[in-house]
Amino acid sequence: VQLQASGGGLVQAGGSLRLSCAASGLTASTYYTGWFRQAPGKERDFVAGITWKFGSTNYANSVKGRFTVSRDNAKNTMYLQMNSLRPEDTAVYYCAAGSYWSTDSNDYANWGQGTLVTVSS
Repeated sequence: VQLQASGGGLVQAGGSLRLSCAASGLTASTYYTGWFRQAPGKERDFVAGITWKFGSTNYANSVKGRFTVSRDNAKNTMYLQMNSLRPEDTAVYYCAAGSYWSTDSNDYANWGQGTLVTVSS
């Protein structure tokens, strides 16, 4: 499985960005795809996830109501729509694919390269 994240950039607080994660080589065992983020000096944290087949979603409390995760099965692409961005959302955002539902980054074997999101105040 190969994942390619894109869409990061610099945005002012209150603005929006949409991240994309293009996937190739997905297999029948790919059940869950997720977004994680890692700020400088901090651990990689779960942001949002979606089951690839059924589209069930899950969000970290810090982004509920502001971020929306979705996927387009025909394009093998997952998205993260980020609205009402805050300076504390600044991080490198990674997409990941795994075989089961999890918010623990250690449970994911496949990772994209990351895309930087910077939110200025």
